[in-house]
Amino acid sequence: MARADERSYVRVLVVLDTTILIIALLIGYVARFGDDEPTGSEIPYVLVAPGLVLAWLISLKALGCYDDRVIGYGADEYRRVSSASLRLAGAIAIFGYIAGVGVSRGFLGISFAVGTVGLEVARFAARKRLHRARSIGAGWSRKMLVVGDTAHVLELVHTLRREPYAGYQVVGACIPDALLAPVAQRLGDVPVVGSFRGIPEAATAIGADTVAVTASGELTAARLRRLGWQLEGTGVDLVVAPALTDVAGPRIHTRPVAGLPLIHVEAPEFRGARKLVKGLVDRSVSSLALAVLLPLIAFIALAIKLDSRGPVLFRQVRVGRGGQEFGVFKFRTMVVNADALLAELAARNETDGLMFKMRQDPRVTRVGRLLRKWSLDELPQLVNVLLGQMSLVGPRPPLPSEVARYDGDVARRLLVKPGMTGLWQVSGRSDLSWEDGIRLDLYYVENWSLAADLTILWKTFGAVLNGRGAY
Repeated sequence: MARADERSYVRVLVVLDTTILIIALLIGYVARFGDDEPTGSEIPYVLVAPGLVLAWLISLKALGCYDDRVIGYGADEYRRVSSASLRLAGAIAIFGYIAGVGVSRGFLGISFAVGTVGLEVARFAARKRLHRARSIGAGWSRKMLVVGDTAHVLELVHTLRREPYAGYQVVGACIPDALLAPVAQRLGDVPVVGSFRGIPEAATAIGADTVAVTASGELTAARLRRLGWQLEGTGVDLVVAPALTDVAGPRIHTRPVAGLPLIHVEAPEFRGARKLVKGLVDRSVSSLALAVLLPLIAFIALAIKLDSRGPVLFRQVRVGRGGQEFGVFKFRTMVVNADALLAELAARNETDGLMFKMRQDPRVTRVGRLLRKWSLDELPQLVNVLLGQMSLVGPRPPLPSEVARYDGDVARRLLVKPGMTGLWQVSGRSDLSWEDGIRLDLYYVENWSLAADLTILWKTFGAVLNGRGAY
């Protein structure tokens, strides 16, 4: 059933891509030639267009844009789509120059620009629909059999279930013989369907199409290699989940040495040219945003002033990079004596860890509730970004009282500037547990990149419009 759903999704992508490409070529033709036939040219565009659509689809297929390992999750799908389009454009330009074929460069340029953007947007829309379906257990997902020691199996299951839209549904587990009991076992709600001796048979019995091997002292290199041989030709994929977690792909390089696939992990980058570029982008975007949003900022300030007594802005001491304290600016969303009332509400805290959160906090004003829902109370932080105290994207800026209770691992959040938005913002905000929020912040600190920042900024708009976790 999963394979059938997968093939159906791929067919939808092919239809979407074909439609987008036809529209792009029509736009390119009309933009270049209008309603008139091209004059002074012997090129039969009525034949060129279908040939170009076919070549484009072949290019997408050749670069794995319909590969089930990349579609539906991660940035690799988008990179492959762009790469396939750019490579085809380059090949056509070179061929046209060598063969002397006079296809209009304006027609090709407009068609490829519109087509590439259109393909990316269509893939994004299809993926969002797939993610919504997966979140309620209805979308195409791979059925996974997890193999390993009990603790590592449970950890992998927990990790996969944190992001159900990734498309992996754990349907069973295989654990060492020594842990098997004479009666049926379950690890949480995952049934134990066998031991290491019968992994292929267990996968077939439960209809799994993927076997994920995690850490176990009994799974030696020889047994793992033999398992790969046993799964050949069965249609079941073998994946290995290393103990190394929360490290992004760009920092990982595999290098074969003496038959061993050694994984090289680059150190995180906390300074250098990329950091300078990030700072330049932060200040440029924040200054432009302040100029564009000035009328909205003035309107919000007036609404706050008319709604309740007190200042428009709220300045609170937070901790930035390297432990340096600074004053973060926000629109005031609470009554003036909010801090004095906190002790009375401490017992009603709805989150764990070091933060205080209440869905119906009585200290929040009427205008403040609207500002929080749409995250408009954070607009003044653009000034902090302009001053170099914060970044557009980064970990949540902590309070000094929180930092005082940090352990060695959590303190790594202070290696980079805090951000107006971040992984915590696009992953649930206040609905996240303290542990998950810290995990996301540390993941960003270790693996930040300019491309990731742009992705987070894009997702922030969706998170704000959705309003999930905002209170």
